[in-house]
Amino acid sequence: MEQKIKDLLAKLQSGDRLALAQVITLLESERTEDQLLTDQLVELWSASGKKSLRVGLTGAPGAGKSSLIEKVGLYFVRQGIKVAVLAIDPSSELTRGSVLGDKTRMEELSAQDLAFIRPSANRGYLGGVSTATHDVVKACEAAGYQLIIVETVGVGQSEALVADLVDVFVLVALPGSGDELQGIKRGILEKVDQVIVNKCDGENKVAAQVAHKQLQSSLSILRGQTIPLFLTSAIYGDGIDAFCENLQTLWKTEVETHSQQREEKRRLQESHWVYHFLDQFVRRELEQQKSANQSLKSLVQSVQEGKTSPRTAARQFLKSFLK
Repeated sequence: MEQKIKDLLAKLQSGDRLALAQVITLLESERTEDQLLTDQLVELWSASGKKSLRVGLTGAPGAGKSSLIEKVGLYFVRQGIKVAVLAIDPSSELTRGSVLGDKTRMEELSAQDLAFIRPSANRGYLGGVSTATHDVVKACEAAGYQLIIVETVGVGQSEALVADLVDVFVLVALPGSGDELQGIKRGILEKVDQVIVNKCDGENKVAAQVAHKQLQSSLSILRGQTIPLFLTSAIYGDGIDAFCENLQTLWKTEVETHSQQREEKRRLQESHWVYHFLDQFVRRELEQQKSANQSLKSLVQSVQEGKTSPRTAARQFLKSFLK
């Protein structure tokens, strides 16, 4: 089994796209045997991500994240840079299924040999990413992709988990998406490194310019520092070059020079993911117990009958589970 993993890793590190797809499928699997293989795999790959730049984009649905990512991806592909896009889609709470339609919205980029686009379901995991995104990013780096773009689910202010995964965290805002006080709200604006006001075209142009000024003022109050803001139109390509040039400057100052600040940030992010994985593993173990553990069934029945509170039932089960 270990040899199988080594062979798969060798293909991955040679840049084999099929091997990368197979590795990501393995990483996303919740089967117990696949999880064991995953544990072996992630211990073997090298620290190849030192030469990559990770960029996370979040924003409300309809902000134009996919269109924007396609334009950014094409900009870098034309310069001979390998680009991987990890697009996270929400999962249905009823069926756990996902549409996974982001790739169809990036037709031109998906046709490029230097580009790899992988839609993934978040499977109910909060924070805008999926349970496997951390390791999928590293798999893309091991396959030689230099720019890794993570597009979050897109549901609002809570999508800050991706900030523990990327070097540059970008919020994509819409024209007229909120007044200045709305922008000052604690949450995602506390963590973003850059902000893009997209759809600055046609009838939205004036509203986009107003939103740009409001966000500039809000960030100045909230952060006390200058945060880069960009006005873009993903449809017409306006403002895209300015954003990409800014990323290139960051790349040269942080990636190519092996910035100590960047390395320290990544080490801190890795330590945070210990807790994220612990949360995942505990939840998975509890879910596996739901159908088999009579104690839990009894406690749930007690709650339904009004004999005990959900809080007390959960604490009682946790104590018995840990024993």
